Amino acid sequence: MITKNPQAPLKRAYKYYDFLLAGFVTVLLCSNLIGAGKAAQVELPLFGNVIFGAGVLFFPISYAFGNIFTEVYGYAYDRRAVWCGFGALIFAAFMSQIVIHLQPAPGDYNAHLQEGLESVFGNTWRIVIGSMMAFWCGSLANAYVLAKMKVISSGKHLWLRVIVSTVVGQFIDSILFYMLAFYGIWPLEQIIQVAFVQYILKTSWEILAVPLTYRIVSFLKKKEDEDYYDNDTNFNPFKVKVN
Repeated sequence: MITKNPQAPLKRAYKYYDFLLAGFVTVLLCSNLIGAGKAAQVELPLFGNVIFGAGVLFFPISYAFGNIFTEVYGYAYDRRAVWCGFGALIFAAFMSQIVIHLQPAPGDYNAHLQEGLESVFGNTWRIVIGSMMAFWCGSLANAYVLAKMKVISSGKHLWLRVIVSTVVGQFIDSILFYMLAFYGIWPLEQIIQVAFVQYILKTSWEILAVPLTYRIVSFLKKKEDEDYYDNDTNFNPFKVKVN
C-alpha cells in the first residue's frame, strides 16, 4: 500500500534512488563537459536559424530527473540530488582547470590536443559560476513549485504540475545563466533574445518528455511503495539532510 505521508524518524532505504542519483549527476556533467563545448544551429518556424548551446539537449533531462525525485520521494530527496550535482560540477570545473594548466608533453599531437582542451574546457569563470548558480536556483525552484502544487492538488494532474514547475525553473535557470555569464559583454537585447530562445527550447523539450515522466513515476511509486507529499517539509534550500 502506498504511503502518502510517511513521517518515520529514520529515512527509508529505497531501491532505485541511488541509481537515479547517479544518472542525474551523469547528465549534469555531460551537459557542462560535452554540451557546453559546441554551438549548434537549427531552423525553427517563426525564429528562423537559431544558434544554441548543445547543452540544451541535456539540461531538460536533468529537470525530468528532478520532477521524478520530487514526485516520488519528496522535495528533500530532490534537494539532496541537486547538492550532489552542484558538488560534482564544482569538482569537474576545478579539475578541468588543473588539467588545462598542466604543461603539455612535447610534440605536435600534444600541442594540438592542448588547444582542443582549452577551447572545450577553458570556459571563463563567469560562465562556470553562471552555469552552476543557474542550475542550483532553477532546479530547487522547480522542485519547490512541484512539491507545493502536489499538496494543493492532492496529487492530481501530474502533467500540469510538471509543466508549471518546469516553466518556472527553466525561466530562472535561463535568465540567471545569461545575465551572470554575459551581462556587460553582450548587449542586453542579445542576452534577452538568446535566453528566451534557450528557454523555449528547454521547456518544449521537457514538455515532450511528460509521457515518459508519467511512466517512470508510475513504475517507481509501485516499486518503491512511496508517493510522498511534502506537507511538513522544511524547504530550506541549504539543508542537505532528508529528515
